Amino acid sequence: MKRFVFFVLVIGGAAGLFAQQLPEHRFVSGNWNVQGGRVYQNDAKARLAKVNIKAPQSGSMLYDFNARYEEGAEDGQGGFGIHIFADSAFNGPSWGCGKSYLLWLNYDEKPLNNSGIQPGLTGQVYRSLSNTKMELMYSVDLNQYADLLTPDNLSEPVPFKIWVNGDTGEVRVYDPTDPYFSTYYYFTVDKKDLPLKGDWVTIRTNGIKMSFAPEE
Repeated sequence: MKRFVFFVLVIGGAAGLFAQQLPEHRFVSGNWNVQGGRVYQNDAKARLAKVNIKAPQSGSMLYDFNARYEEGAEDGQGGFGIHIFADSAFNGPSWGCGKSYLLWLNYDEKPLNNSGIQPGLTGQVYRSLSNTKMELMYSVDLNQYADLLTPDNLSEPVPFKIWVNGDTGEVRVYDPTDPYFSTYYYFTVDKKDLPLKGDWVTIRTNGIKMSFAPEE
């Protein structure tokens, strides 16, 4: 087991999110479509693109899917991530997503000076308090992994797997470079939010085209 206060190079999605048929969902902002078993976000300029997916969550949850870069971030900024254990889903562009936790992988060459975020590749965890308010809990410099962002790697779907214990607040994110998923990184959520419960998962992108599909 790898102990770390943050997830590394991983964003998770709810187990069975897409399954054989995409469950109840709302394409809210951006340009989304489903094709060949994958869900695509096709607008590289959309800053608050998101799809809300109905997924009741409590207790132990396994989030398991793959993501693939399609295009974008040519201006030096782009990212994607997922809100888990969201208690509500706003049907319009928004920064936050009710009460939830956002796991976010980001590339930004020139972040705001007062943002607390390092330039380049970072992993971030936000605590969402409402649709308009979020708190940055962790931001970790991941530039040591930037050499993995090669054209060959970016052209292939990357498997993401994350396990959350909604009762204890423990989050385990498995190392996607380990083909056996035998190692993982973890962090814990704010104890005052326990037990975690939610009805929605929200996948979102910022300045980038991405596609997503369930892991088989």
